[in-house]
Amino acid sequence: MQASWIQNLFRVGDTGARAVRLDLFWLLGLGLLLIATGIGLRDPWPADEPRFALIVRDMVATGEWLLPRVGGDVYADKPPLYFWIMGLSLLATGSLRIAFLLPSLLSGLACLLLVYDLGRRLWNRETGLAAALALLLSVQFVWQVRQAQIDATLLFWVVLGLYGLVRHLLLGPAWRWYAVGWAAAGFGVITKGVGFLPLLILIPFAALRGPRWSPRVHGTSVGLWFVGPLAFLLAVSTWLVPMLLAANADPTLAAYRDEILFHQTVGRYTDAWHHREPFWYFIVEVIPGLWLPLTLLLPWLVPRWRKAWQAGDLRIGLLTSWIVLVVLFFSFSSGKRGVYILPALPAVALASGPYLLDLMQRRSVQRALFILVAAIAAGCLLGAVYVQIRPAQRLELLASYEIDVFGPLLSIGIAGALICAFARPARGALAYAGLLAAALLTVSYWVNPVMNSTRSGAAFIKRVEQIDDPTAELGFVGFKEQYLLNVHRPIVHFGHARWRDADQEAADAALWLSGSEHRQLVVNDSARQLCFGEAAAQSLGMANRIEWFVVRGEPSATCVARGNAAALYRYAPPSRVID
Repeated sequence: MQASWIQNLFRVGDTGARAVRLDLFWLLGLGLLLIATGIGLRDPWPADEPRFALIVRDMVATGEWLLPRVGGDVYADKPPLYFWIMGLSLLATGSLRIAFLLPSLLSGLACLLLVYDLGRRLWNRETGLAAALALLLSVQFVWQVRQAQIDATLLFWVVLGLYGLVRHLLLGPAWRWYAVGWAAAGFGVITKGVGFLPLLILIPFAALRGPRWSPRVHGTSVGLWFVGPLAFLLAVSTWLVPMLLAANADPTLAAYRDEILFHQTVGRYTDAWHHREPFWYFIVEVIPGLWLPLTLLLPWLVPRWRKAWQAGDLRIGLLTSWIVLVVLFFSFSSGKRGVYILPALPAVALASGPYLLDLMQRRSVQRALFILVAAIAAGCLLGAVYVQIRPAQRLELLASYEIDVFGPLLSIGIAGALICAFARPARGALAYAGLLAAALLTVSYWVNPVMNSTRSGAAFIKRVEQIDDPTAELGFVGFKEQYLLNVHRPIVHFGHARWRDADQEAADAALWLSGSEHRQLVVNDSARQLCFGEAAAQSLGMANRIEWFVVRGEPSATCVARGNAAALYRYAPPSRVID
């Protein structure tokens, strides 16, 4: 009975075009269910989403696409390709609420299709489908492609790069796909500096040259290998050449060039200034939880990978070697975030694909997945009971996460219990998929809409507009991007992300405030204590876990003396605000 439902689900042995079309239909349908639900129901949220949305909105409004800006200040942290893609989405939809999530959605769906097709070509149709479903149901993948961060778009370029290179190295010669792989790496670099990651697969390919390794492409012309680097340079040049040419005549662009090419690439990798974690961070703290359910299957997968290595299977050899290289590459950097190793996850799904159908027919695997689902459901139910009997902790969580967690926890816990009762231990994989879908739908239609009013910045700006003097100039110190995204009037500020020199930013603001009695500042409590302790202050309450004030009058004379009048940016929101 257990084997039959899995075989029916995968239509084992069916290799026709109709089966492939059905696979694609179900993959896209499930992908839309798990990824696209809730789009349009929330605004961009911190930390990154409001910044990117603000950059893109202003790009579209001003027509200045070459140089990203945050409230008029140059933003040199990332190359602009991701912003261009989001900008095109905004032009196509006319709605920022929809457009800011579209690049991640489309990237996620494209990754599923690429993994499916590569698995199908390397092994068979069932392997491709199993690998794509494993990727879709992986916690980190499905969560990340629901966010408006650069990493999902980077993931697409990495997967496309791997697809093109593997099509050539293992299924070729296919020089066009080889060029596509290099070009994808180039576009990945101008999306985020580490877009070159697919090219790392050439290292194990060069190392695993013994005759025992197969499949091996034979008869390829050495002279055509230059096509790849040329495609990479052409892709990078779509941004780099116009930027370098413009930088020769524009000091602002010249400073942007130096910052993004040196400080934000080499400097961030070798000497990160935040997110510093130990070497083992990814292996111990990220992979075990975020790569579920695949990490749960490692006791069964690792012996099979070992046998494939012993048998000289170059498909498994290349994929697993590349995964290790990616994890090591990020582990050697002092700065680490869990999302950094997301590019390795599709390769893990691909390397697992040939064995998943067999594993899903094992009672021990199904029971392990069932136990995972039961543990999550029980944890949610116990969490709901805990916050119900401990009102102080419930209020603390409400203050921290801006939502009463009792309802969502109870909902997910009950859903998990019902799914377990229906699926039974023999269908642990279906139980896991059902619980993941229930949790994501709860987040999309319950959690996100409730949290949106406070996380978007709109409520805070509404309080500012109720308190400020509309006839006086308004300045922001230590502003959050979601505030500029929601303002309806011209404002001034003193530079973006000046947290490393907050003292000087407060002094610059103090100098500006002292210049006229018709000026007012929105400051956080830290800046108020630095330079505005004697000025009249009116509390705006808490936002982003910080207390904010509107200050007027005379700031500290010491701060005024240290101020720099040139550190000033005037920002006016677009006259035609895009919803």
